[in-house]
Amino acid sequence: RRAAPARAPSGAGAPPTGPGAGGPVSFRQAVERAAQSVVTVYSARRPQRGFARSGDPGGQGLGSGVVIDASGLIVTNNHVVEGANQLAIALADGTVRQARLVGTDPETDLAVLRVDATDLKPIELGDTRRLAVGDVVLAVGNPLGVGQTVTQGIVSATGRKRLGINPIENFVQTDAAINPGNSGGALIDTAGRLVGINTAILSRGGGSEGIGFAIPVELAKQVATALATNGRVARGWFGVAAEDAAARLPGPGAQGALIRSVQGGGPAERAGIRPGDVLVQLGELKIASADDLVSAALELEPGREVDAVVLREGKRVTVPIQLGRRPPIRRGAG
Repeated sequence: RRAAPARAPSGAGAPPTGPGAGGPVSFRQAVERAAQSVVTVYSARRPQRGFARSGDPGGQGLGSGVVIDASGLIVTNNHVVEGANQLAIALADGTVRQARLVGTDPETDLAVLRVDATDLKPIELGDTRRLAVGDVVLAVGNPLGVGQTVTQGIVSATGRKRLGINPIENFVQTDAAINPGNSGGALIDTAGRLVGINTAILSRGGGSEGIGFAIPVELAKQVATALATNGRVARGWFGVAAEDAAARLPGPGAQGALIRSVQGGGPAERAGIRPGDVLVQLGELKIASADDLVSAALELEPGREVDAVVLREGKRVTVPIQLGRRPPIRRGAG
């Protein structure tokens, strides 16, 4: 379930601090570093031709966003701004400014806004590769329109996929309370660095049940840079059809993407990838399934050369491959 938009109302890092030696744990310094960079996003969808039609009721939505560049770039979720024809942001101090849409990427559920300002404070970026299950994280956003709010939790899992939320999934899972209005807001570590963009919750009743998901900061940065530069995201293509190795290979613990076929003239064929190879790593990304291969290829840019590690006749073989530009997504194809 998406954590936002709500209806607008009528870790790795520094240790926590306390008011004194032996005092209660506090994350005030982390929040002070990050809070000024988290904004509220207002999106309005006015009915066409001056009246509301069936299926086009208009209305106002609310979510959160994160300042990532002092020039006025703000990253948020696509579902926060989707369909809006008026956008505005409110800074932590309450100042409201008009915003315009730079671009959207529905496959990751990310969007980038721009405001005409040079006095914004960009958030410091963290590194999700240093996150581990059990690390403390904080969610900063505007849930349910009550105002900027901070909630605390831990990293419950990393690399969550196959949830059916987005075409591209590689979530950080957290039990920090996330509610409608938090979407597009910041998940930070205990040093106040951005590690994810809060995007969805798993809930039976619509409220927070301690299962929230954030888009890793590395993916958010990559998408935001592409949108700000080109207005769209170009994604890599491997040129194979694959299935889960565990479904075909004998023995316990078989992991990877078993290559069923290789497209003639595609990047994989040119690199020497063969049917029957089991791909277990692409660049720095581990491949445990065919879905992992799809996600990994989509996270890499066309033209980039990476090392593909395959298991071939019982041996690990490293094959350099230059990714192409992907055609429309098909399940099991990377």
